[in-house]
Amino acid sequence: MVKVGIIGATGYVGAELVRLLHRRKDIRLTTVVSNSFSGQSFSDIYPAFRGTFDQVCDKLDMDALCEKADFFITALPHGVSTNITRELIKNGKRVIDHSADFRFRDPAPYEKAYKLTHGAPELLKMSVYGLPELYRHQIRDAVLIGDPGCYPTCSILAIAPALKNGMISTDNIIINATSGVSGAGRRSELPYSYCETDENFKAYGIINHRHTPEIEQELSLIAGKNVEVSFTPHLAPMKRGMLATIYLNLTKPVPYDHITEAYREFYKNEPFVRILPPGTLPETRFVTGSNRIDISVNLDERFNRLIVLSAIDNMGKGSAGQAVQALNIMAGFDETEGLSVAGIYL
Repeated sequence: MVKVGIIGATGYVGAELVRLLHRRKDIRLTTVVSNSFSGQSFSDIYPAFRGTFDQVCDKLDMDALCEKADFFITALPHGVSTNITRELIKNGKRVIDHSADFRFRDPAPYEKAYKLTHGAPELLKMSVYGLPELYRHQIRDAVLIGDPGCYPTCSILAIAPALKNGMISTDNIIINATSGVSGAGRRSELPYSYCETDENFKAYGIINHRHTPEIEQELSLIAGKNVEVSFTPHLAPMKRGMLATIYLNLTKPVPYDHITEAYREFYKNEPFVRILPPGTLPETRFVTGSNRIDISVNLDERFNRLIVLSAIDNMGKGSAGQAVQALNIMAGFDETEGLSVAGIYL
């Protein structure tokens, strides 16, 4: 049995991690850490867990924590987890981090996007970007995983096959994506309140959203050259879910069936990627509560352009579910363990 600790357990990502892990027979949640609610039962904070997970939340005490688990998943704000992660690794622990702190190869774009000085740049050399479809073999033996952002996951997986096969231009890639409100975390700021989000749909963070350099980093590595994208996020009046509409210019005319076959071949062994039949478009309700991504490939012959749509649950494949997928790989479990459930739908 693997002992796992969650640091930042009472945020939305932390709660989703508890939901996915607390009934596993091969994993034991030995500590859930929350300075805000230390000493309180987790089920007092999230009553849905009453009678199934009543564990008391621990305060952040590094010496005590290092005795309790072998794997730690951190769900903390950007810039907060660097010192904690350094101490955990120094004590021989393996870490999956949910902030942006360990997603970048180079600290410069991170510092520019997040307006922070990186607290542990020396750890970037050992960090693996936690997208199993691209880095499965590196994840298996990794000490530190930077769990990808939700928008990057939804975008990169939708673009990767066409880019890897040289079908599309690396210029003028346009990504329009929409997220549910839980993507902002368990926050109390006015823009995320009920009256501000209900019956409303809006764009935000246009031109310089902080997920843009993360997307560009990974697409550039796939392409073997610098790739820049135009990315615009939107906020939808739903709790969870994400949909991206992506415009990709083909380098030359390609038959539609060749394109779809390239996508199916690229993801043929991926348990959580579904390439939808021609004419079928993804919807967030079909992936909500799951670790799946649905991808639809559409050819606009008038403009020699691909329009690729993708949908994930931002709390599933976009954060907690993907972290559990990486944990399964690192611990030597079946990759789908605890994650094979279908979407909630209703």
